[in-house]
Amino acid sequence: MSDQPGPSRIGSAGAAAALGAVAGLSLAAGRGRRPAVLGALGGALALAATDAAGRAGRTSPALPAWSSRVVASAAVAAPLGWLAERLGAGPIVTAGAAGTVAGGLGLRPQKVALGPVLGFAVGAALARRRPSGAAVAALTVVAYRSLAAALFRDPQVSLLAERVEAGDLPFVVARVARTRYVGTGYFAELARELGGVHVADAPDVGIVADLDDLAGPSFDPGAVDPRVREFYQHTARFRLDITPRWRAWVRPGYLLYRTLLARPLGQANVPMNQRDALRGVRGRIDTITLPGATTPSIRGWIRSFADTDDPIYVGVYTTYRQAGQGYVSVGFPLPQASFTATLQPQNRPDGGLRLTSRSDSDQTGHYLAYVDPDGGAVTALAVHGFAEELDVFVADGEIRAEHAFSVFGLPFLILDYRIARKPGSAPGRP
Repeated sequence: MSDQPGPSRIGSAGAAAALGAVAGLSLAAGRGRRPAVLGALGGALALAATDAAGRAGRTSPALPAWSSRVVASAAVAAPLGWLAERLGAGPIVTAGAAGTVAGGLGLRPQKVALGPVLGFAVGAALARRRPSGAAVAALTVVAYRSLAAALFRDPQVSLLAERVEAGDLPFVVARVARTRYVGTGYFAELARELGGVHVADAPDVGIVADLDDLAGPSFDPGAVDPRVREFYQHTARFRLDITPRWRAWVRPGYLLYRTLLARPLGQANVPMNQRDALRGVRGRIDTITLPGATTPSIRGWIRSFADTDDPIYVGVYTTYRQAGQGYVSVGFPLPQASFTATLQPQNRPDGGLRLTSRSDSDQTGHYLAYVDPDGGAVTALAVHGFAEELDVFVADGEIRAEHAFSVFGLPFLILDYRIARKPGSAPGRP
């Protein structure tokens, strides 16, 4: 493998230099033209050098060292602190806001709580010295990242594999988006890329071809209620109504995530409240049949808001077998990356089916993967602490589903689904 810097590394250094220039300019604001120019140049050189050092010896542009990530976070905070000061915010408010945002991005509930507490403490300590808003925000983020690293030593993310073939990681769905927006047209674009036949809103297909493919020590397909089996194997026959139940502590962080990431990405945009849910959910299955295949090779479940068709989830559904056990892996494409949930099937006593990431298997879990655009090599991270369980069952003659999510043992969201047949969709064979 060549040690020469490739386009991705050069682009990364350029982006770091640009970010550093903006940060340096923010920190030097109000001191005159010469300090501003020197600040911008110094910031550009410092960030570019830090980025290069953080990636030294690493083959994936997605994995800089912790120190370089901290410096980059401070550089992002600096211009936002400058803006806050221009809007009239003092050190306490600026530091409190910076800590709150940094904590919210930490995901772990304890980090979410630590952010504003540390932020206001830093702001109070700096108030008498009256530093610039840019300096306040940058120092707050560095203090938060350093303290959080000291307090929470078990990693939220760990490197699982670096630059391996996709087939070496069966629990990772390495389907990525080639553009910055995923959206409901993703599978049409993927079919063009792969040279396959795309069928939009395919009739009478399911997210799983055959529930028997999931058989294993933890799951007997024969014990599943026929109505639940039919839902999985013929998902297109059904419509879903969703009711989200968010825990109060996660709402501010999710609102920030939804505004800054989910909507611009066109991916993972869960309804915020019941008012959002009342807009209705449109669900359909898109399939792609690859050249030489006679049955669908790729199944995608698209859920969107019924009134605008804005995406809620765009997921690639796959099944595979490992050591005599079947698994379901759901991949959510991201720009040049993907987030995968690999779940193990389990029987419920009432004939329902549970898919869970909580198991003793080394397959289940959540994974973030970067796919090299040149050779297709996959670098995968294991996302620790995140867990989910999806229960599909029949209650009072109606198919229901409950999808529960937690982070580091704390529940933060439950999605309740009512599942009913679409008009004109008569019961058929499961």
